[in-house]
Amino acid sequence: MAKTLVQIQKQIDALQRQADEIKQKEAGEVIARIKEAIRHYGLTAADLGLTRSSPKAAGAPARKRGGKKSKPVVKYRDDAGHTWSGRGRRPKWFVDGLAAGKKAEDFAA
Repeated sequence: MAKTLVQIQKQIDALQRQADEIKQKEAGEVIARIKEAIRHYGLTAADLGLTRSSPKAAGAPARKRGGKKSKPVVKYRDDAGHTWSGRGRRPKWFVDGLAAGKKAEDFAA
């Protein structure tokens, strides 16, 4: 005889509970293996990329949306007081200095 919808839903619920129990047990075993590896290798949260200050965490820090952009750091400066961050197009004073025989290192701030 064919099962009713209610019978099938009860069976699904029982199977879902069983799957959740198995998953919880397996997760416990996985966590135990991870903890053992952390102890064995002496890993820290920063090594795993779990801290905000970690250099290994997800690349460059994200900029806040809608906030002000940070002012670029001055990398090059000439005697006249001109500055350049090294980003974007080279300024005329920098290009002229290079044409005059100076090196980029001569302008390092």
